Amino acid sequence: MIALLGSTGNIGCQTLEVMELLGLKAAALAAGGNHRLLEEQARKYKPRMIGIYDEKAARELKTALRDTDIRVVSGEAGIIEAATMPEVSTVVSAISGFSGLRPAIAAIRAKKRLALANKETLVAAGELVMAEARRSGAEIIPVDSEHSAIFQCLKSGGEACRLLLTASGGPFNGKNTEELRHVTVKEALNHPKWKMGPKITVDSATLMNKGLEIIEAMHLFGMPAEQIAVLVHPQSIIHSMVEFVDGSVIAQLGWPDMRLPIQYALTYPKRVPGPVKRLDFTEIGRLDFEEPDTETFGCLALAMEAAKSGGTDCAVLNAANEVAVNEFLNGRIGFLDIYRMVSFALHRLGGGSAGSLEDIIAADEEARRLVKECI
Repeated sequence: MIALLGSTGNIGCQTLEVMELLGLKAAALAAGGNHRLLEEQARKYKPRMIGIYDEKAARELKTALRDTDIRVVSGEAGIIEAATMPEVSTVVSAISGFSGLRPAIAAIRAKKRLALANKETLVAAGELVMAEARRSGAEIIPVDSEHSAIFQCLKSGGEACRLLLTASGGPFNGKNTEELRHVTVKEALNHPKWKMGPKITVDSATLMNKGLEIIEAMHLFGMPAEQIAVLVHPQSIIHSMVEFVDGSVIAQLGWPDMRLPIQYALTYPKRVPGPVKRLDFTEIGRLDFEEPDTETFGCLALAMEAAKSGGTDCAVLNAANEVAVNEFLNGRIGFLDIYRMVSFALHRLGGGSAGSLEDIIAADEEARRLVKECI
């Protein structure tokens, strides 16, 4: 059975769709605060437990679901309980942001298969998370389309020498800094290829998303940042590639549809028929590639800097970005201010040691405080 953390988000809703098609059952559903949608999901999918971070929302859910035998838990402890239920074999971590870290670690320690859609878990604490997975023997199967692609390519065998992460370029590919000065939230959320949640959509617009994926790939695949490259690929058909020592390059292709990597993570190592449209290469016609513009989209350069420096730098980068993106979405800062806030926090707080989870949490909290003060 499956525990789905982040069931009310975009990835969570698509995961439930895939689970329904595959005939898979949810033992637990968990979310942040959208209790109305969570109630609808609970009634439809009938899990044994639902968890929600917000305490007030949990009380409302208990009242709303009093005619069922579904157990309602709350707070981080409740989400962790959902992730470690004895009957659960796979935990899908689709919670947005740093709040997914502790439940992911708990699932790993409980030796669950972790289908990881929450990139911040590895961005902030990759070394610690991967060390926990090695100790427990738990599998981590990436759900991000890019990391799923690399995971699949590496299954061909052989020694890899470079990972090539593809990026759509987002809604502002080709624009200069002056053109980005007065970007609106609506424009930033108008992604040309993918349907995603607001935070990750803005990250795609700033190219921070690709920087976070570099850090995630470093930890997932044991590859140094210097051997991970980004290519802008506007068609979003090639989801990523692996170059091997003999010069061969293997790519994973498919329509831009998150249901494909979700399904692969749930059925791995098997492949089964799914709902995703089949590729028609005559319809596609061409595949284009270009170097990312890291001068205009400085967030990618910041992430690459943090990836190489290590320590708590990645946790600071992630936390500062989460706060800045939220402030942009709420109309309190401009689009270009996201880069400015993250750069300020990284260069003020970078260089710390990440020897423990407490170090990472402290760096995260300090970065959030600093950015909020600046704003």
